[in-house]
Amino acid sequence: MMSLYVYLLVIVSLCAAETSDKSVFQGVPSDNSFPKWSRRILNSPPFKKPERKFWPPTQKESRFLSLFTVITFPNGDCAGASGDNGTCLTARECSGKGGSVNGYCANGFGLCFMKSCGATTSENGTYFVNSGYPAVFDGTGSCELTVVKSDPDVCQIRLDFVRFAIAGPDQTNHVCNQDQFIVSGGNPVPGICGVNQGGHMYIDAGVGTTNPVKLTFVTSGTSFERLWKVKVTQIPCSTIYKAEEGCLQYYTGVSGQLRSFNYDPASGLQLSNQDYGICIRMERNFCGIQYSVCPDTVNNRSRAFTLSGNSNNPVNSMIGSGAGPNNCANDWLLVPCAANVGRIQPAQALCTDRICGGTFSADLSMQSTTVLSTVKPFRLWFHTDNVEAPVDIDNRGFCLNYVQQPCTNNVM
Repeated sequence: MMSLYVYLLVIVSLCAAETSDKSVFQGVPSDNSFPKWSRRILNSPPFKKPERKFWPPTQKESRFLSLFTVITFPNGDCAGASGDNGTCLTARECSGKGGSVNGYCANGFGLCFMKSCGATTSENGTYFVNSGYPAVFDGTGSCELTVVKSDPDVCQIRLDFVRFAIAGPDQTNHVCNQDQFIVSGGNPVPGICGVNQGGHMYIDAGVGTTNPVKLTFVTSGTSFERLWKVKVTQIPCSTIYKAEEGCLQYYTGVSGQLRSFNYDPASGLQLSNQDYGICIRMERNFCGIQYSVCPDTVNNRSRAFTLSGNSNNPVNSMIGSGAGPNNCANDWLLVPCAANVGRIQPAQALCTDRICGGTFSADLSMQSTTVLSTVKPFRLWFHTDNVEAPVDIDNRGFCLNYVQQPCTNNVM
């Protein structure tokens, strides 16, 4: 009976005792929690306290966060307030790199940035914008962005013209003598002007890291509301989306659309002094490619392909090189070994390359047609000189839709 009484006393004492910070472990009372007459019982088996070395003291949990919590996040793409993507940086990093705030990222801790006149960037995905963007710029001067490689492995720089509206060429010879966009430091790139929103360029970045590429907008002349935003993407040599060598424009996909710079069926003018390659990646199991003019819903007579002649009047297609009224000696689009689809070729037209005039066709015609080429790789070349008047008037340039042809269509 005495043993049962002592056992019950111990149980009740354990339940009623308050946990002390000086206890050996939480839930077991200290010696002072029991009457003196019972301490001998607790200190003898089986109630002897475990040795302190096996039961480390209980650690109190902090109820407060440190005032110096470090927040980190990756410097990746993020969406700015204007709907654009930029690089996610802290406010200090953004200011140090010459960027401007364009919203928040990383749950409010980062900033998106854009760069304008006089800046230098090595950040992938930078936007080059006019002074005061998104407001228009109406002034005279030179706005330059220097692009430095982010890594020695970078081979190319792609420029996407998200916004591009500067003064167009003169009305007589279509030369960009008022405003101009110039690329220097890479492969030769023709200067362009006018409206080129949605267009792009691939720039050869060369080898090493000491050869920066400079992007320059030169504005002058009469008042004009200019607006530009150019996305700068750096492309490593090892990627599958790197453009082929010598391609200023590079397209991928089974189908798509090609346009000359400053093309617009209503008011665009073909630019002079152009000389560049346009490439389409040959997709797997496709052996040929067809080209056809884009629809023109603005003019009574299509101006989707008007490279030479007086475009205010109907102009037939012209083909081949050399002198003569129906040859392409000054302005042309080179389509390697072109042939009309569904039309019997004249006996003398074995392989047409240059096409010009005001009608898109691989033979002399007043009717546009679909043109096929099986030369690989798929590449066009566009050339214009610096003289238009008095023979060439109001030419728009070209807009072509392309569709690659499967090898099973008896295309070699």
